[in-house]
Amino acid sequence: MKFQYKSNDYHQPQRNGALAGLLVLLFPVLLPSLFSPLSHASPSMFSASGFWNSLDNTELYWSLSSWDGKDNKEWNGPKPRHLPLLKSALQHQKEPNAPKPRHLPLFKSALQRPSANAKQSDLWLPLANQGWRSCAQSANNPSLPQKSQGYIQVFLDGGLNQQRMGICDAVAVTKILNATLVIPYLEVNPVWQDSSSFMDIYDVDHFINVLKDDISIVKELPNEFSWSTREYYATAIRATRIKTAPVHASANWYLENVLPVLQSYGVAAISPFSHRLTFDNLPMDIQRLRCKANFQALIFVPHIRALGDALVSRLRYPSIKNRGLDGVHLEETAYTNKIQEPLKFVVLHLRFDKDMAAHSACDFGGGKAEKLALAKYRQMIWQGRVLNSQFTDEELRSQGRCPLTPEEIGLLLAALGFDKSTRLYLASHKVYGGEARISALRRLFPLMEDKKSLASSEERAGVKGKASLLAALDYYVSMHSNIFISASPGNMHNALMGHRTYENLKTIKPNMALLGQLFLNKSLSWSEFQQAVVEGHENRQGQIRIRKPKQSIYTYPAPDCMCHG
Repeated sequence: MKFQYKSNDYHQPQRNGALAGLLVLLFPVLLPSLFSPLSHASPSMFSASGFWNSLDNTELYWSLSSWDGKDNKEWNGPKPRHLPLLKSALQHQKEPNAPKPRHLPLFKSALQRPSANAKQSDLWLPLANQGWRSCAQSANNPSLPQKSQGYIQVFLDGGLNQQRMGICDAVAVTKILNATLVIPYLEVNPVWQDSSSFMDIYDVDHFINVLKDDISIVKELPNEFSWSTREYYATAIRATRIKTAPVHASANWYLENVLPVLQSYGVAAISPFSHRLTFDNLPMDIQRLRCKANFQALIFVPHIRALGDALVSRLRYPSIKNRGLDGVHLEETAYTNKIQEPLKFVVLHLRFDKDMAAHSACDFGGGKAEKLALAKYRQMIWQGRVLNSQFTDEELRSQGRCPLTPEEIGLLLAALGFDKSTRLYLASHKVYGGEARISALRRLFPLMEDKKSLASSEERAGVKGKASLLAALDYYVSMHSNIFISASPGNMHNALMGHRTYENLKTIKPNMALLGQLFLNKSLSWSEFQQAVVEGHENRQGQIRIRKPKQSIYTYPAPDCMCHG
């Protein structure tokens, strides 16, 4: 990756040369570890000195400026022993700008774009009535079975939104079997290492109360079944564990394979359970119960909602940005809200973590070092089992299979008509490349905010280091935004698209194939790019899409959970 540099001393090449020479002489003294062999995790084809010499100063600076701990290193080389000194030395030698944008002509044009005109301001208009309304209530009066067949346990892996869908499927399976649901167990995510439980994330009493007329739910098993734990099933094959549920299993499969276990033992533990219930050929009451669980029963715990409300208020009323969450400040916030016109804001879900970047097998412009780092990570995590690896970057992009970079999603938003006055909330756990990767987006949208900029460290203490709670906070803010857009498909995108469709809220769905082809065309002018983007997204801003067979009810709630007319 190349950088553009600013320098206030253009006419002193001798001084710059001397500084560069001095820096080279100091490297072995300051950083002896960099001249010894790389760690065992480094590619064997490189020696330390060969790897070091392959980097120019711009790549070195990018790597150091984005280094914020072991999970964000560009490669698994040794951590510099004198990082503050090295950073200061590099900054003293040359003052780097942000990384050079990959789409420089478009980026320059986007920076010079005028403020939104009247036509472009239509973006902010809420969706018109599309003739659909939410109706997750059963057409029949809900009722509980006279006798429960037994207790259903499910063990859910994945992130927040994959687990959310699993919870709703568990509600449906419980109804199909006339059983009692035990509050689902959330597995520790191997990537984020978050051990948050259902009760840490969701308001469990609200969940039970909303569904009390549909199914029986208990927070834990009675004492006679206390032996049925995750640890119990991890140590041996158990008769009460169901581990053969096929993906998108039918209702009959559960009646034939799980019901007999319930009737024999009184409890059945299903693991794995993610995506284990079909979206098709189910009674309408079961489909609507899934939506009732998703859109009505699952609400976040009070402290997530309180912090989310504070973030939304600070986005809509910037003057209250630094106020706290105590009662007095909330009173002041309410008063301010009455006398100020609320501002509109967009939530951008920027799914651009290292897993996503590596698994896509796309080239993101980070140079040889980045390509090798991602290839090594891909091999380490998936042992080469990545389908995209067999395609070229151009083929992947033309098919819309590459996630949008922060720069590219910024260009999309700019082409759609959002200007520098747009308030943008960045919903993201960790961006691969750190702040250096986001800099182009920030230049296009200087009013961009995130959790850290809007809330103090004290306010964020309850969610710090907990990926599921951080994702829950982003989900909550996203549901209260005027517009939501995601940089690439995924569980968060799918969950919010479905939820916002259910509430008739505007959601922009990027046309990935179109954008991939546009970004490959280096001869496009800004006006041509903008026209293609606008035309390609006219019908991708929250219009109702009728669910097709095999599609998720949680992404496309119509017609199963919405009524026409």
